[in-house]
Amino acid sequence: MMSAPAPLAGDLMPTTRWICVPVFSLFAATATAVDSPTPAPVPARQSELARLLRDDCGACHGMTLQGGLGSPLTAAALADKPRDGLVATVLQGRPGTAMPPWQPFMTQDEARWLIEKLQSGHVPAVPKP
Repeated sequence: MMSAPAPLAGDLMPTTRWICVPVFSLFAATATAVDSPTPAPVPARQSELARLLRDDCGACHGMTLQGGLGSPLTAAALADKPRDGLVATVLQGRPGTAMPPWQPFMTQDEARWLIEKLQSGHVPAVPKP
C-alpha cells in the first residue's frame, strides 16, 4: 500500500495535498480531451457525409438546413445545444418522431464531426461530380 508523503515544514494538510493533486490532474486531462476537435474523416468519407447531410438530412431539415419538417441545423439554432446530445440524436434518432437513427450509416466520430461542422457554421460542401 502506498503511504502519503511526509509533511513539509508548516504543511498542515499533507493528506489533502496527496489526494488533490492527482484528482486535479485528472480533471485537467479530461477538460482538454473534451474540448479537442474530432479528427476529420478521410476526404472521400467527408464527401459521402456531405452528400448524406445535403440529400438525406436536407429532405427534412431543408435543403439549406434552415428547417422544414425538422428543425433548423444552422449554427445559430444549434449554438446552445449540448454536442453529446446532438450526436446521440443523430445516431439514435428520436422515437415517436420523423427523426430516424443514422447509426447504421455513420460512426459516432463521424456524427460528432458533422455536429462540430454544423455548430461552427462550416457545413461541409458537396463536391461536384
